[in-house]
Amino acid sequence: MSAEPRLIAGARLALTTFTVAPVHAGRIDRATAGTAMALAPVVGALLGVPLAGVLLLLAPLTTPLVAAGVTVGVGALLTRGLHLDGLADTVDALGSYRRGPAALEIMKKPDVGPFGVVALVLVLLVQAAALAELAARSWPVVLAAVVTATAAGRLGVTFACRRGVPPARPDGLGALVASTVGPVALIAGTAAVALPAIATVPGRPWQGPLAVLAALAVAAGLLRHTVRRLGGITGDVLGATVEVVTTLVYLGLLLSG
Repeated sequence: MSAEPRLIAGARLALTTFTVAPVHAGRIDRATAGTAMALAPVVGALLGVPLAGVLLLLAPLTTPLVAAGVTVGVGALLTRGLHLDGLADTVDALGSYRRGPAALEIMKKPDVGPFGVVALVLVLLVQAAALAELAARSWPVVLAAVVTATAAGRLGVTFACRRGVPPARPDGLGALVASTVGPVALIAGTAAVALPAIATVPGRPWQGPLAVLAALAVAAGLLRHTVRRLGGITGDVLGATVEVVTTLVYLGLLLSG
């Protein structure tokens, strides 16, 4: 029997890494991991569809904020809350002002410190408030906005796994995926996410793509700081990247002038 094609294996790994989909991971190696990280924005777009559906379904039945809060909760359920956990652990480590192994040790602790709690509350509040504002808009705009934000969050992971970014540990998810994504996948992923972003702000086709690029630029700066402090990326850093980019894109889509 021939080996499973890398694209299929990578898609399976991407689904098991970024969602609760009952898909068994097949072949796992760095080549497959690179394909999975390149496909991360596609998984994000797929997640965005049911989330937009939840928001659109509940918005007429309850208040916008309740509908938005439930949508955020469903998003956490569909991803096992791993990205939120990664955000809390990463912020706790950075907030400790420690470096290298000492900071990594903080990330491994099961409890959440004050910095992590504040980061979680802030991100969840901003995402819920943004979705509540979006709930009043037409369904094509809601769908485009939610798909764009969730896909962009995973595109942040693709960028974090680009060549030249080292892992912080010799094992774990970071070691498996670090430096596995080449420039072609980065360009293709950015174009694929920017396309639906054009429809997110009626009358301003430039605002959605600009929001995506600005969020990625901020995430790149945060990633450089994190790599300096930790020595590289970890699975927690990737989770934090998802939440930061997603939140920033929502903010960018709602800015008016």
